[in-house]
Amino acid sequence: MRLRSRTGRRDTPREQRVGAGANSVSAPVVIDPASPPPQWASSNEAWRTPAEAARVPTTGSRLRTKLALLVTDFAILNIAFLVAYWLRYDLRLWPETAEFFDAPLSSYFTAQTVFVGLSLVMVLRLGLYRLKRTTQWLDEVGMIANAVTIAISVLVIIFFLLRPGVTSRAMLAYVWVGSIGLLSTFRLVLRWIISRRRRAGIGVSRILVIGAGHLGKMVMQQIAGRPGLGYDLAGFCDDVACAQGTNFGRFECLGPVRDLPGVIATHRIDEVVIALPSAEHATILSIVGLCERMGVEFRLVPETYDLTLGSLEVDHIAGIPLIGRRETTIRGINLVIKRVIDILASSVALLVSAPVIALLAIAVKIDSPGPVFIPQVRVGMRGRTFRCFKVRSMHQDADRRLADLMKDNEAGGVIFKMRDDPRRTRVGRVLRKLSLDELPQFWSILTGEMSLVGPRPPFPHEVAQYEDWHKRRLSVTPGLTGLWQVSGRSDLPFDEMVMLDLYYIENWSLSLDLKIILRTIPTVISGRGAY
Repeated sequence: MRLRSRTGRRDTPREQRVGAGANSVSAPVVIDPASPPPQWASSNEAWRTPAEAARVPTTGSRLRTKLALLVTDFAILNIAFLVAYWLRYDLRLWPETAEFFDAPLSSYFTAQTVFVGLSLVMVLRLGLYRLKRTTQWLDEVGMIANAVTIAISVLVIIFFLLRPGVTSRAMLAYVWVGSIGLLSTFRLVLRWIISRRRRAGIGVSRILVIGAGHLGKMVMQQIAGRPGLGYDLAGFCDDVACAQGTNFGRFECLGPVRDLPGVIATHRIDEVVIALPSAEHATILSIVGLCERMGVEFRLVPETYDLTLGSLEVDHIAGIPLIGRRETTIRGINLVIKRVIDILASSVALLVSAPVIALLAIAVKIDSPGPVFIPQVRVGMRGRTFRCFKVRSMHQDADRRLADLMKDNEAGGVIFKMRDDPRRTRVGRVLRKLSLDELPQFWSILTGEMSLVGPRPPFPHEVAQYEDWHKRRLSVTPGLTGLWQVSGRSDLPFDEMVMLDLYYIENWSLSLDLKIILRTIPTVISGRGAY
């Protein structure tokens, strides 16, 4: 959750309690408001070398970047209009109509001006120029499509209701498709260029994590695994880890929380991520106040077991805000659309994968004795159990040997995961690596017990160990792939898997499903996190 810094000075507590991740420690935290020298108060650029300052985006550079994007989009939209005219009137891809083919380019000047202007206004309003590091390309494509569609719709109203002149409907169709295609392609190329520059250390932001508990470690893992975002993780601050001399992999504890001003200055920190328990509210406020005074951006990470912001809705009674849980969007017409997509996609997938499943069956029978398919009882929506099938990837005595291997569980929580599981057959290792053992589950999707995208269906014995907040993942139809499968798969701890499932439930949309499906393909091919 991003909080924007506010101007002005704030009185902050001098002594607080500090939390190390999920646990709170009874130790006073003193963050002296006077500790940063005066030259730090207005900007963190004052204590950078010229070379370092040049590698960090400033307000001026961001403004210039936005202006450059605006000018480029202006040019692309005009080019799209000219290309559309060329396709319609020079190539004549549409059935010829004498009235339309006599229209010169100048007759479309008004339409071109209105379209380009409206498109840029809508792109601005939809936030395409906010330059957020975490925005995905498909999100940008969605904003571009919305902006261009609105602009074209206004043109349709103007030129087909008011009829100020001759206008070709095919021409507007070409403009619509061309504008979305060219703008989206430009954004894709731009993202590739920016990613390359960030990997080279240009435009990166030095980041510091406060807290070394589960939340802090999760943040560090995610930042380290996404160098294209442009974050350079300097390390973390935590009282307990510092006292014990504990580091987290290659990331060092840079000091206790009370030394935060010095750490920010010494390590040239641009942004602070606060990953402390919400019970340490006073300490968090103290850190926020310090960041404001030093001109350092800050972000807050909600605790694992807290309600995520996407699940909340706010109502009012006589001006009193009432916060409650928002219903999932996977209902009503959205549920019908999702089900239709599941039926169509699973039908095609079963037909296409039938020869592959036949070859897998032969390989499994040759490799080891036992059946080709194994039935499994899983828990679906609202706790209902159902039976799904998988291609066998383990020896027949796998269930009996599970108890002996529990001590080697690498997943933690209620699920069992093991990288080099000795129960797996030779063919089974390949099946699991590429997730080919799950192909028969398209039948469960066709019958409605599963969906293409959703939380993975758990075993009954896993559900029996769920905490209350875990059970909310059973509020929707389970899926073949999901958000955590494309965010690390089995490499993620169980609580983080559930958090990603809850995020999906609370923020579901058709575009989110599409993004997950598109990300599933390279994830499966690479085999990352599959075991």
